[in-house]
This record gives sequence, C-alpha cells and structure tokens, in this order.
Amino acid sequence: MQPRPHVDFARAEGVGAAPLAAGQHTFSYTNPITRDTAISMRDHFIIKVGKQWFCTGTSMPVWSGHNPGVRLLVSDDLIHWRQHSWLIDGKKLSADCPYNGRFWAPEIHYIKNKYWLTVNSGQVTAQDPKGMRTHSIWLFSSDKVTGPYKLVNGPLTPQYNNDATLFEDEDGQTYLYCSGNGLWQAKIDLNTGKLVGKIQQFRGAKDANNPGWMVGGIEGPFVLKRAGTYFMFFSTWTRGYEVGLLRSQSPLGPWELAAPEPIFGTRKREYRAEMARGGGYADLQFADTPDPYQETGHNAIFEGPDGQLWSSCHYFFDQRITPLADWQKVPQLGIEPLHFRNGIFAIDGPTSTPQTVKY
Repeated sequence: MQPRPHVDFARAEGVGAAPLAAGQHTFSYTNPITRDTAISMRDHFIIKVGKQWFCTGTSMPVWSGHNPGVRLLVSDDLIHWRQHSWLIDGKKLSADCPYNGRFWAPEIHYIKNKYWLTVNSGQVTAQDPKGMRTHSIWLFSSDKVTGPYKLVNGPLTPQYNNDATLFEDEDGQTYLYCSGNGLWQAKIDLNTGKLVGKIQQFRGAKDANNPGWMVGGIEGPFVLKRAGTYFMFFSTWTRGYEVGLLRSQSPLGPWELAAPEPIFGTRKREYRAEMARGGGYADLQFADTPDPYQETGHNAIFEGPDGQLWSSCHYFFDQRITPLADWQKVPQLGIEPLHFRNGIFAIDGPTSTPQTVKY
C-alpha cells in the first residue's frame, strides 16, 4: 500500500472523493487520549500511514539533562497507543555523537516518496551537560515510517534552533521552519539536507506589531496551504500555552496574524508566573480559561479518522489541581478536529469531556 502523507491537501482544499453520508460512522474520544506515564511526551506529532497512526514527540524528562531519544508510538484506532520503537535510542549513541542531547520536538514528514525525520538536539559535554550550546536541527531519512533512519545532514543551522518542521509546496519546493528566540524560515534541498540560502528570522516574540499575548515567547511552527493561502500555526507561552495563526500569500512571507487572538489553547494566570514577572508581562489582563489544563500547545496537523484534518498537541493538567493521578502529572496526547471558518482555521476546545464526531 502506498503510504499517505500526514496532511491530505486535496481534502484540505475541499476536493477529492465524495464524503460518506453524514452520520454513517462515528468516532468517540476523550482527552487526553493517552493516560500512561510510560509513554508521556510533549509536542506530539502524528502521521497516518495506511490504516495506522504513528506518533513521536519530546520524551520525558524534558528539562533536565538529556532524554532517552526519539520515541515512536503506534495506534490502530487513534485511541489506544503503544510503544513501537526508538527511532533514535540515546543509550546507543557515543559520547562524541554531536546530537546526543535532548531530542526535542521531532517530526516525520512524507515527501518525495521518503520519510524525513527532523530532530532538534545538541552534544552533551562536561561544560554543557544539557547540550544546549550546540542545540540545532538534524535531518534523517528512511524508506519506511518505522525506520531505520539515516542521517542526511546536520546541524542545519549555525545557531540555536528548535521545533523544526517541513512543508512541501505544490511546485515540489520544500521549506524548513523552526523556532529559536522567534520564528525562522528557509528553503531546503532534501536530497542534500542543505538549506538554499541563509535561514532568516522573520518574527520575534517582542516585535513592535505583536499583541501582548505573544511577548513571552513563540515557537512550534507548522505550515499548511489552503486555496492558495499559506497558514502557519505557532505556540506562545505568555498567558498559558496557546496556539496562534499566521497567514501569507507566499511560503516565505510576509506573514501576518490571521486572527487577533489565539485560535486554541489554555490561559492560566499562574502559569510560569515567575517567568512572567521576570519578563515584564505579568500585568497582562486576562481571565483563566475553564479547562483543567495548564498547557495545550505545540500543535501539528494530521489526517484523522474521518479523512479530515485534525490537530494534535500535548495536554498537561493544571498542577494546582489536587489530587492528581500520576499520569495527570505529566503531559499526555490530546487531539481535536480542525475547522475552517470565516477564512481561517479554528480548533474548538481544549476538551476534557467525551466527544463524538459523526461522518
């Protein structure tokens, strides 16, 4: 069976096979989808291949030292997930491996009949025990979603960059987007793994034209195209963890806010309160959202059970809630349908009660 890309652009454009009669099938889910400390991750990225979904992300621990590697989960129904393998096993990397650090926010994209794995990491040394001084982007490829993956090139950029994502346009040109004290972009030649020209920062968190809800920090880009317009999802941790949306008529911008407010996420005044005070934005006026989460962000888009586009990201319970089960104390996978309303994308939620989608 020919594998399918994680985003079905034909359906995203509203063309293709005729949909099934409404209500012929149902899909029920309750977030967070995973409830298991053993497969806890942040920054979930899902790709559908054949009749299965595969998921990768940032494994625990996130902030201290280096984490175990690049984990791959698999599911037959998008509800029940199990460990498949380690695409990169940190225990098997040598001490002088230049990417043996933290393995943040990996993604897998199916482009030009191959799978391309982006990994964000650096080298752990005695002077840099978390590998952050050399933290950048590494590109791997494979003929199968499950690997094995072979290093193509890295580091792709000369400075700290993170949260790399890929986007192939209709003309076959591929683009790299990433974060790193703002959002960055460049063309990339996948065959060589080399950027075409210099990577450019095109938006900083504290740019003069940014609204207050972006000033804490922006990260986690993901790009798709609809009816000739390019849309970029991104996350911000200013008021909690929220997803904003940019749009452009070109894959390299200029990018403008598609909506004056985030299209998804959770707001909690005490979220990273110390960071907000230190950053000078603790006085932003907003009310907490009623959801039970402190984080729902760093989203990516994938093909859901109904053949339409869905959003995935990590759902992390508000740690002020007591008592919490062990699985609620760490981030878990959450999913929601992606909608297109009034010329922009929208994501309802985040939800925590049973949901049913008819299709």
